[in-house]
Amino acid sequence: MGHEAVDALVDVRWERVLGHLRVEVGEAAYQSWLKPMVLRETDDGRISISVPTRFMRDWVAAHYLDRLTILWQEEDAEVQSVHIFVQPDHGVSASRRGGPARNDEKTGAPTSRPLPSRSETARGNLSAPLDSRNTFDKFVVGKPNEFAHAAARRVAEASTVPFNPLFLYGGVGLGKTHLMHAIVWHIRNVDPARTVIYMSAEKFMYRFIRALREQNTVDFKDQFRSIDVLMIDDVQFIGGKESTQEEFFHTFNALVDQGRQIVISSDKSPSDLEGVGERLKSRLNCGLVADIHATTYELRLGILHSKAEQATVQVPAKVMEFLAHKITSNVRELEGALNRVVAHAQLVGRAISLEATQEVLHDLLRANDRRVTIEEIQKSVAAHFNIRTSDMHSARRARSVARPRQVAMYLSKQLTTRSLPEIGRKFGGRDHTTVMHAVRKVEELRESDNSFAEDVELLRRMLEA
Repeated sequence: MGHEAVDALVDVRWERVLGHLRVEVGEAAYQSWLKPMVLRETDDGRISISVPTRFMRDWVAAHYLDRLTILWQEEDAEVQSVHIFVQPDHGVSASRRGGPARNDEKTGAPTSRPLPSRSETARGNLSAPLDSRNTFDKFVVGKPNEFAHAAARRVAEASTVPFNPLFLYGGVGLGKTHLMHAIVWHIRNVDPARTVIYMSAEKFMYRFIRALREQNTVDFKDQFRSIDVLMIDDVQFIGGKESTQEEFFHTFNALVDQGRQIVISSDKSPSDLEGVGERLKSRLNCGLVADIHATTYELRLGILHSKAEQATVQVPAKVMEFLAHKITSNVRELEGALNRVVAHAQLVGRAISLEATQEVLHDLLRANDRRVTIEEIQKSVAAHFNIRTSDMHSARRARSVARPRQVAMYLSKQLTTRSLPEIGRKFGGRDHTTVMHAVRKVEELRESDNSFAEDVELLRRMLEA
């Protein structure tokens, strides 16, 4: 067989491998991670494939290498291994890339594909990996999250910037990261040419510190200020990091001035971020701030039904209702509980039942049963300080009432997963800033008054017992 025929056969096999992968992983993951691959060499049972960045090499090797190897071996039984390495694209025909061949407009002859676009390079170098399950169609909407969901969809679907920034906040495991990922997936599917960078605030800080150390801040600024959508997760992490805040502030301003979209998530509202300067807080507050509240029973039940449907498993209604009643802390824990129940049933060959669920989740259920409510805290504190429980909600400001109320607010912050606005609402509709003041005041008194500190510690132990 001639050399050209061998090359043609290799190209056909490569196209089939890519075709299988495209179907298996979906269009979004294919465009992000597999399309930039280039088939470089086939030699003595070894397939060599290059990608443009080290980050992309690590990701492809970790998530797709095993499947690539199997697919190649199905095409050619002599293939023993697949090697992924980093090499920018230089003059390789498109038929050996993860994309269609292109012809020169004048001659009709095959042309090499150009170097990866700025958006592809930026994605490979900066963006954190995305969970393919975190899309809008798999996000279960209920009253606690409907506003945040609607805002996220608006940002993802808008051709112009609707509000800047979109600031999503709420407790752990309530869906902030899911919505962030969903925005990225939607934009990449609908408009792949737009540069979308999704990363944690911790990684932003790490990149900035590295640029300072390597005296390469100009490239750092260019990278971040030439993108279309910047998405920063867990922005509370930069609290107290003054130089990182300063750079983030300037990056923020530059992108807003250019009409680029910014989306931010946090476990607190902009006003409640600790160790963050007023100037940056003001900037974060100037767009749309969307709170994701704690889940309701109805929403938890809806999430369980959705997850069971996605996993194509039959879960009895009684088990669903039991889990929705018992696992109230966050969605992540709820999904984990369902996964444990399903996995146990499949591994031991037993039907999913209420009895089996209680047995499998005994540790998790015990931990949830110990969780304290704000109402219980109010009753215990009122009894300890010999005031009426109704005083917790009243407008009375006498110290004999105000101080116990502050202690109850402090313990609510320490012992529950409720947000500051939620705690304020439980204390007669007070503002979240009142709760913040109460927490600070109690912390100060604990340090300066040993007797007061002992009272608070005794109450904490009683409530946790």
